[in-house]
Amino acid sequence: MNKYDKMNEVNRERSVTKINVAKTAIRRMLEDGERISIPRLMQMTGLSRGFFYKNPAVRAEISQALEMQAGTIDPRRSILDQAMDGRIDLLERQVAELKIENENLRKENQKLKKSLEKKDRSIFMKL
Repeated sequence: MNKYDKMNEVNRERSVTKINVAKTAIRRMLEDGERISIPRLMQMTGLSRGFFYKNPAVRAEISQALEMQAGTIDPRRSILDQAMDGRIDLLERQVAELKIENENLRKENQKLKKSLEKKDRSIFMKL
């Protein structure tokens, strides 16, 4: 093997190692529920920005991870969702209570109208 072949072999091995490091970091971020970003990957792996954009295998892994993350919920969003769910439950209970109160008031109103009609008839009959 000449020097050129040896150098290519070493470069290929380094490239494979870098790809594995990058893929491992991406998978770890997914498992931890951390948002995938190139700056964060650079920080975690020590690899360059260009590596993440130019390497097709790594770029495909990032794209796939971003698609998977598109359906996941940001931790802050889940807190807001929980607060909103609590608010919705409270408002639904209030609506139910107000419906019951409204129905009771309608019934009372009907009774009072009937009572008033009876009084009006009795007064009219006396005249």
